[in-house]
Amino acid sequence: MNLIIRLFITAIVAYLLTKILPGVHFEGFSSAIIFAIVLGVLNIFVKPILSLFGLPLTILTLGFFALVINAAIVLIADYFIDSMVVDGFWWAFIFSILLSVVTSLANSMFSDGE
Repeated sequence: MNLIIRLFITAIVAYLLTKILPGVHFEGFSSAIIFAIVLGVLNIFVKPILSLFGLPLTILTLGFFALVINAAIVLIADYFIDSMVVDGFWWAFIFSILLSVVTSLANSMFSDGE
């Protein structure tokens, strides 16, 4: 049940961010739900591989390259979802940072201490 709540929170935050950021677009809320699912799958399978290969750059840049990896994951999700449009790398970069921060805050507010 916790997984479904986290996915729903991610979908809500992503959908609301598209209303604020002009460079990221969803066709509807159902697209945001699909995005949350695809993002979760990419974070499980693709992100560890990218993080492993990018580890030297992440160390060299004192962690900044991890933000670039997050933006790349958003762009990969955009590639797989037809009802989502990201206008470029910088919009993906800003979107990924805001999505991470706001989702973390929302998850901490709605978590039940487990």
